[in-house]
Amino acid sequence: MSSGRVVLASGNRGKLAEFEGLAADLGITLVSQGELDICGADETGLTFVENALIKARHAARESGLPAIADDSGLCVDALHGAPGLFSSRYAGTDGDSEANNAKLLAAMTNIDTVERQAHFVCVLAYLRHPEDPSPIIAEGFWHGRILEAARGNGGFGYDALFFDPLLGLTAAEMPARTKRALSHRGQAVSALRRQLHRSM
Repeated sequence: MSSGRVVLASGNRGKLAEFEGLAADLGITLVSQGELDICGADETGLTFVENALIKARHAARESGLPAIADDSGLCVDALHGAPGLFSSRYAGTDGDSEANNAKLLAAMTNIDTVERQAHFVCVLAYLRHPEDPSPIIAEGFWHGRILEAARGNGGFGYDALFFDPLLGLTAAEMPARTKRALSHRGQAVSALRRQLHRSM
């Protein structure tokens, strides 16, 4: 991998901040697709890997730059993996965390504590160019369980419901630094960093 600009297939400033460490380590400049006026791709894949590749390929094609994309979500065992690919729009409107959390809690009514296991998934895809036949794929997983009521004021999405039994805290109760180290996205970024270093 050569140094230079790489587009992040997201317009989310929070995600851009989370990836800044990756960029610094590799000597690249990361720019969000929003800064380049690139609209998001239609996520038509049936897996996290497919959606990450769709987004990275779209960003690379529109920008003419290498691209990194992520696809992530929450998978609840008792709900057969839901909300899964539809985590950000589980209740119908993309990014409505309050409605998504309410729907999740309603779906899990009367489910015992021992059956409330869940995990976050993050898949990252790096493409050198839109037709790259050998993209670099990295994954991260964060295992925990879903509480019956929200706890904590930090984070976003499902963080206030996602409980890490090892720390005894929800993702919304953790210091940002701790969450970055433990989270599915943090693990995926670390894995991608190792793979990119090997390819340089």
